[in-house]
Amino acid sequence: MGKSTLINTLIEHKVSITSRKPQTTRFRVLGIKTKENSQAIIIDTPGYHQGHNRVLNKFMNKVAIDTLVGIDVLVFVVEALRWKQEDKALLNKIPKELDNVILVINKIDKVKNKDELLPFIDKLRKLYEFSNIVPISALRKKNISQLERSILSALPKSEFLYPEDQITDISERLLISEIIREKSISRVGQEIPYRTSVDIDHYKEEDSIIIIHATIYVEKKSQKGIVIGQGGKRLKSIGTSARIELEKRFDKKVLIKLWVKVKTNWTDNELFMKSLGYKIE
Repeated sequence: MGKSTLINTLIEHKVSITSRKPQTTRFRVLGIKTKENSQAIIIDTPGYHQGHNRVLNKFMNKVAIDTLVGIDVLVFVVEALRWKQEDKALLNKIPKELDNVILVINKIDKVKNKDELLPFIDKLRKLYEFSNIVPISALRKKNISQLERSILSALPKSEFLYPEDQITDISERLLISEIIREKSISRVGQEIPYRTSVDIDHYKEEDSIIIIHATIYVEKKSQKGIVIGQGGKRLKSIGTSARIELEKRFDKKVLIKLWVKVKTNWTDNELFMKSLGYKIE
């Protein structure tokens, strides 16, 4: 539905990884938007999944639900002309005391017949008393200023919580692992993205270079072969793409070495997931 693309567009920096495949976001990602005399802390969460009982899916659902507590504004993002069971289930979990719920209808640029949008908006308007409804295209940056104004006007008065030049609170290790995972997702088939995770084995920053060793975990031997590719070409492509992005971000040379390992059924292994940094309570 484009939540991560939207937060990157609002922040005007890449703070959350994106892909064309759903369920890319796994962690809570905080972006900070400071503009003139206002500061918004915008949180990207995993999508809400129904019918999935693996530990990974339960973890992602918990992150999404826990984030609803203590917020001032909820931006509820759906895809234009699509209302899924997961959307309905999540709508029912919104805290009753939360007054500011903005419905964002994303990807309106993909709607060929614009006359279909109004009936869709009317349908959703009857389901919940939204404080505002904003149709947008996060990718094309359409109506983003309107959404930004709607968010900022609903925020309470307060001192800035973060320095004006800070754009996220994500750690460098998590940032690196997520960028490597993003590059992996974009280069493999449909199933494998949901069965991969990246662990940073070694990170060392020197004056002129950052040295990174990382392992990409998959669940099956066949998946390992797909990620590596013929003659190691796909794995090399993943590493090269990640290196280029990280060099731009850190403004220094980056050396990345990648390995691919099989950990059978890791997405349903709570102990192993904790070792990868998934904070499961």
